[in-house]
Amino acid sequence: MNSAQVDAYLRRLGVANPAWPTVDVLRELHLRHLQTVPFENLSIHLGEEIVLEEKRLLDKVVGARRGGFCYELNGAFGALLGALGYDVTLLAGRVYGEGRRLGIPYDHLALRVRTVDAGEWLADVGFGAHFHYPLAFEETREQTDPGGIFRIVEAGPDAAGVRGGPGAAGAAGAADLDVVRDGSPVYRLDLRPRVLGDFVTGAWWHSTSPESHFGKSLVCSRVTEDGGRITLSGRRLKVTAADGKRDERELAGDEEVLAVYRERFGIELDRVPAVRHPGRAG
Repeated sequence: MNSAQVDAYLRRLGVANPAWPTVDVLRELHLRHLQTVPFENLSIHLGEEIVLEEKRLLDKVVGARRGGFCYELNGAFGALLGALGYDVTLLAGRVYGEGRRLGIPYDHLALRVRTVDAGEWLADVGFGAHFHYPLAFEETREQTDPGGIFRIVEAGPDAAGVRGGPGAAGAAGAADLDVVRDGSPVYRLDLRPRVLGDFVTGAWWHSTSPESHFGKSLVCSRVTEDGGRITLSGRRLKVTAADGKRDERELAGDEEVLAVYRERFGIELDRVPAVRHPGRAG
């Protein structure tokens, strides 16, 4: 990632080029990313190819001013952090579903980030409604965030009775970790370092399978400047304030939908996406 790309990325986030890769800068970058780069799966429903290569991710997120889902957002953000001097490790996660069943391998991509002044942090700008600021990676106590109360704990048995730990999926001598929000596990992290290409199969499955929730519905969402969230799901627009008050309405037609993408998310589209697997949502 060259200096021109770094400068363009930071301009999109509205952040000055930092002098040092500190935790305070990481916190600012993390929040600004959530506020300015939407979590969205529109490419799947527009028939656009999703390519997990750094240049293609930067072309989309920075050049085209689009968003993406976890592989794209955390892939691009990890490249930016690395260019700014952070030590970044890509981690594979499996998302908990109904009945505490884990999703497919390489279900999610998250980032382990080392700063120069405050140790290691879990960064994740690609999970939709989640923590607003990075979590202290080795802190097992509760961490309070505008997105909820989080803990990072050693993984227990999943619904099939499989326990993460040494010799299972984790790094040598290290157990897998569960990220827990408000008492419920969100996803399980495998601590072995990964590269972007490792996630190609997971991205392909989520982009093409009728069983993937990404193919069943449309979503475009970001954190608002007041700490709330705005989400467009198909034609339903939902705005939630930081205090939990919610305004929800159905948009009238294609022109209004395109205007919301443009004005509220900064995304210019020439047509409204159509759900790839209609009738399978639920």
